[in-house]
Amino acid sequence: MSETMQFLLSGITVGAVYALVALGFTIIYNASDVVNFAQGEFVMLGGMITVFAHQAGLPLPLAALVAIVLTAAIGVAFNKLAIETARGAPVVSIIIITIGASIFIQGVAQIVFDKQLHRFPAISGDDPIKLLGATILPQSLWVIVGALVIFTGLFLFFTKTLLGRAVLATSNNRIAAQLVGININFVMTLSFALSAGIGALAGVLITPITLVSYQVGIALALKGFASAMLGGMGNPKGALIGGALLGLMESLTAGFISSQYKDAVAFVVILAVLFAMPQGLYGRKSMDRV
Repeated sequence: MSETMQFLLSGITVGAVYALVALGFTIIYNASDVVNFAQGEFVMLGGMITVFAHQAGLPLPLAALVAIVLTAAIGVAFNKLAIETARGAPVVSIIIITIGASIFIQGVAQIVFDKQLHRFPAISGDDPIKLLGATILPQSLWVIVGALVIFTGLFLFFTKTLLGRAVLATSNNRIAAQLVGININFVMTLSFALSAGIGALAGVLITPITLVSYQVGIALALKGFASAMLGGMGNPKGALIGGALLGLMESLTAGFISSQYKDAVAFVVILAVLFAMPQGLYGRKSMDRV
């Protein structure tokens, strides 16, 4: 029983990380109908900038704030320099641009920082908390709470605010959104800033647990994308539930079968969703009029 509980707690923690990455995918998808495969690099930048800012002498909370702000600025620059210049191009071309941006950011991070694994002290210490025969780190609770808070904020943003509805309107019909007075350039800029900032926050929360290096973004982007697809691309609730389910599946696979198959779960999920339910658990069902 305690062993199973340990797997469940580990899965929920990892799933919260994937959910945070998937929420970043959700924001960009809702604004532009494009999948941003550079999202994992925003998580990496959040962790790496915090590490080096803290080593430079900044208090940890201030270092984390600097990392989030700088990463959000990088997200805005990415939108201005790469996405806006390709406006009107096929969606596949823009997705390829995001993959190229991911490789570029990874290369720059390797030069600016280094190739080593890094961490910084946990927010609430490293003494484990016992729960039903299992243990969980206090930092894991910060990750879980962070995912829930971000999900709640995004859900309210998209459903209760005019700006959030403007983001959805821009995704549904860019021309119609412009005709009713929505500034789509501002919407896109805001979306990339939010997405990058949330990714950086995820990096800040998970680095004390998982460590960070210049190359962790690729795996996180894949797992976040799988979570977003499983839950339904563009739906914050789907991103949260999809991340939790993927984390639990990985943890249970590693615990009861073999850790060698853990990373294959994301690929299996992507294929299963594509074949069985392309819209995901909570995604929008499209209808074509003929």
